Amino acid sequence: MKRVLIISYYWPPSGGSGVQRWVKFAKYLPEEGWQPVIYTPENPELIAIDRTLEQEIPDEAEILRKRIIEPYGIYRRLLGKQSAADGGSNEVNPVNSQKKTFMQKASLFIRGNFFIPDPRCVWIWPSVCFLKKYLKDNPVDIIVSTGPPHSMHLIARHISKAMDIPWIADFRDPWTRMFYFKHLSLSGYALKKHKKLEKKVLDDASAVVAVSPLVQSEFQEMTSTPVELITNGYDESDFADAVVESDGYFNITHTGLFASDGNPDVLWKVLAEKCAEDKEFSDMMRISLVGKTDKEVSASIERSGLGKHIRDHGYQPHLVAVKEQKSASMLILPLRKEPEYKATIPGKLFEYMASGNPILGIGQTDGAMASIIGSTKTGTVADWDDEKTISEFIDNCWQKFKSGSSETENDNISQYSRRALAGKMAALMYSLLRQEK
Repeated sequence: MKRVLIISYYWPPSGGSGVQRWVKFAKYLPEEGWQPVIYTPENPELIAIDRTLEQEIPDEAEILRKRIIEPYGIYRRLLGKQSAADGGSNEVNPVNSQKKTFMQKASLFIRGNFFIPDPRCVWIWPSVCFLKKYLKDNPVDIIVSTGPPHSMHLIARHISKAMDIPWIADFRDPWTRMFYFKHLSLSGYALKKHKKLEKKVLDDASAVVAVSPLVQSEFQEMTSTPVELITNGYDESDFADAVVESDGYFNITHTGLFASDGNPDVLWKVLAEKCAEDKEFSDMMRISLVGKTDKEVSASIERSGLGKHIRDHGYQPHLVAVKEQKSASMLILPLRKEPEYKATIPGKLFEYMASGNPILGIGQTDGAMASIIGSTKTGTVADWDDEKTISEFIDNCWQKFKSGSSETENDNISQYSRRALAGKMAALMYSLLRQEK
């Protein structure tokens, strides 16, 4: 069996979308003839905890852990914030366009200008030294780094060069074209350094992987290194194991992170109007929030007069989120109100599609998410202010709910199964080995 070293900051018991991509790849890669060797921090700053994901790790996997100096832990303690182990915070993403306190602005300036490419940069050289020693006695055939944090790519770059091992740089999100990058208060020097490091990673990798066609195109314009598209996906076994028990309500469900800069005000307005006009709709409608929700989003729903309809479940293990997706009458997926988000495909989209329930996307109608929803016929994407489309979609879902049928067509989604995607990743790795001969 071939061996692949996977350098990832996020790994169980860490929860959230950032960890799921490579946990699922690791789960299915042994079927393709690859043993995953995971290198990850012993003491990461956890956004959320989901120990059920540990059950996904295959017996073949080897896990290497090394302690890290974690600046986020220091920052959290200074601000009196809780860790995930202590209950965490409702703040979904402090790096956005929303109003910030002086301390938040100062911390962003320090983060952007003194920790390049990110606060995990202090882990780079200790990791390089550790892995060079490990690999001398325990060789691998290929290296994969997954970011953000993009410091993982810099670790892999040094190891690949030092030991002449093929390397895949897997970008779950862009780097300098990420939506929040412009909010980091970067100096001219810091911006130049970010772009220089990004270019080195793109040029020195044996292959680059992007999760969105638009990001793939952007990267390919920046480098001659082949940029492959391997999206996120859904795991069929998750949905086969999720037993759904209907509660009889018309559940409008959102799972995962719900950030304040993705708050769909028009949706709440439309729902409030429908509740005022139709008592049956008002009695039956529930807004189910499964995951971390910014307090600004909850406050916006309350202001719309929909407070009694909210069912805020908070962060839940992944399989619970899947169960809620399957039991939804309608799934909502607002993008963030940032132009760069046009290129983004939220990871939850694929699980939404696998649930078989209709999806209302809200955001750029000409973006990557809209393209997939349109091609698979799994829902509709409306612009932020498109009350008419949003209202008609809700009406259609409501009528299907009352008639006892809400499932969509789900055309051609098997290409997004985790097993199929792991096959694509394995094929890429084998192709790089053939090129080395």
